Amino acid sequence: MAKKPEDPERPGRIKQLRMIAKIIKEANPKGMPIVYASALGTLALCIVIGLVTGWFWYLLFIGIMLALTVGLVVFGQIAQKSQYSMLHGQVGAAAAILQGMRGNWEVTPAVAVNRDQDIVHRVVGYPGIVLVSEGPGSRVQKMLVAEKKRVQRVALDVPVYDVQSGDGEGQIPLAKLQRHLMKLPRNLKKPAVYEINNRLKALPQTLPMPKGPLPRGAKMPRPKMR
Repeated sequence: MAKKPEDPERPGRIKQLRMIAKIIKEANPKGMPIVYASALGTLALCIVIGLVTGWFWYLLFIGIMLALTVGLVVFGQIAQKSQYSMLHGQVGAAAAILQGMRGNWEVTPAVAVNRDQDIVHRVVGYPGIVLVSEGPGSRVQKMLVAEKKRVQRVALDVPVYDVQSGDGEGQIPLAKLQRHLMKLPRNLKKPAVYEINNRLKALPQTLPMPKGPLPRGAKMPRPKMR
């Protein structure tokens, strides 16, 4: 069986870890020392138990494996928190978080934008259609209602949820946004997700360009000429 050609632009695993470690150092200087301390502490505990019980070499091997596992888990948690802290307050932060979700989720950033840089993103998944807004609740509510009416024209029988991301009352913080969407009920099957997403892509979109930058990789939809 022929192997798939590797993407030359995609960094290797080691390079990715180094890039993430650099981000952690910039966002939280104490982050990497915590990772090292957690791994070394686990290894030291296993060594002490091995010396006491007489199973030194066995527990040394187990300790190395546990230390790597604990270090990677702590590394991942701190990296996630660092990402949230760096994205907080930036235009398009919610889109960056949504695009990092695992599973069958189709994310379309900035399906609606106003002059105040309030944005609505569209997510299609097993729950149905989820509209996620960025901005003060007093302004984005009208945008969510208008966008909900628009998507229901092509997806009448599909559940549509609206979620306000932010730090205001009744809004979902960035750190809990992915978890909130994952808890929504599974109303659709995989073929239906692709079908609905294709229908939504056919909707015409004419949007003002926001002043601030969107996350890397996010594209503004182009208006269709009549």
